[in-house]
Amino acid sequence: MTIIDAHSHLWLRQDTVVDGQAIRALPDGRALFFGEERQMLPPFMIDGRNSAEVFLSNMNYAQVGAAVVVQEIIDGNQDAYLLKVQKQYPDRFLCCALLDIDRGALTVPQDFRAAAIPGHRMQRELDSPEMMGLFRELERRGILLSMCLADDARQIAQFATVLQECPRLKVAIGHFGLARSRHWIDQVRLARAENVRIESGGITWLYNDEFYPFPGAVRAIRQAADEVGIDRLMWGSDYPRTITAITYRMSYDFVLRSKLLSPEEKSAFLGGNAKEFYGFGALPELPYIKNMSE
Repeated sequence: MTIIDAHSHLWLRQDTVVDGQAIRALPDGRALFFGEERQMLPPFMIDGRNSAEVFLSNMNYAQVGAAVVVQEIIDGNQDAYLLKVQKQYPDRFLCCALLDIDRGALTVPQDFRAAAIPGHRMQRELDSPEMMGLFRELERRGILLSMCLADDARQIAQFATVLQECPRLKVAIGHFGLARSRHWIDQVRLARAENVRIESGGITWLYNDEFYPFPGAVRAIRQAADEVGIDRLMWGSDYPRTITAITYRMSYDFVLRSKLLSPEEKSAFLGGNAKEFYGFGALPELPYIKNMSE
C-alpha cells in the first residue's frame, strides 16, 4: 500500500514571537509555548531540532513513502531550511512556503510549488480584495495551497467565496476541518469543489482524550467520506507534535485496523488520493522491519 503523509512539520529551531508571546525551544524536546512549558517534541529529540533526517527515519520505519511539509507561524518561518530539504530529498518531500499574512508575507518564493496559510491564526478577511489577489496569483502560478481554517462559520463562508472565484486553485484543508468543532462538517463540504481535498493532520490530537485506536476519529472519517466521497480525503499525521503521545506508525495504524472502512477506502485515504493530488512520482519500496520485541 502506498502511504503518504499530507500534513507534517519540520524546523531547525523554534524561535519566534506570536501575539506578543515567545515560542522557543527548550532542552529535552520541550518548548516555551504561549507562557507555559510544553512537550513539543518526543523527549529523545533533545536539541530542539526537528530535522528531515529524523523524520525520514520515522517514515522508513513506518513505511511512509512521502510527506507534505506544511508550516505554522508558531514554528517561525522555515522557508530557507525547507528549500534545502526539497532539493536534497525531492522524491520524499513536498515542502510548502509559509504565507504569514498578518506579517505581510503575500508572495511565494519562486522555488516553491506549494504554500501554507495558517488561516486559523489570521486577522484578515479571507475574501478581502488583498487576499483575493493572492489566491488568484496562486491559481495562476499553479501553486498548491495548504489551508487551515478557524472553527467558525464566518471564515468557512469566506473561503467558499474564494473557491468560487478561483475554481482551478488546488487546496488541501488541514486538521480534518477541526473535527469535533461545531462547524467541522461545513469545512468538509468545501471539498465538494473539484480541486479541494481534506487532510487529517492532527486528527489524533483532536481525539487525544480517546487515545488509540481513536474510534471517534474513524467515525469522523467515515462521516466525511459519506458526505463528500473517500476520494476527497487524505491522511496526515501532524508530525512531530502528535508523536509525543503515540508513535508515528500509530498515527495511521488505527485506520488500518478499523472495520468502518473497506480495504479500497483505506488505500485511497492513506496514500492513493495524495499521490494523485500532489503529483508524487515513483516512491521507494519500504519493507517491514521486525521490532526487537517481536
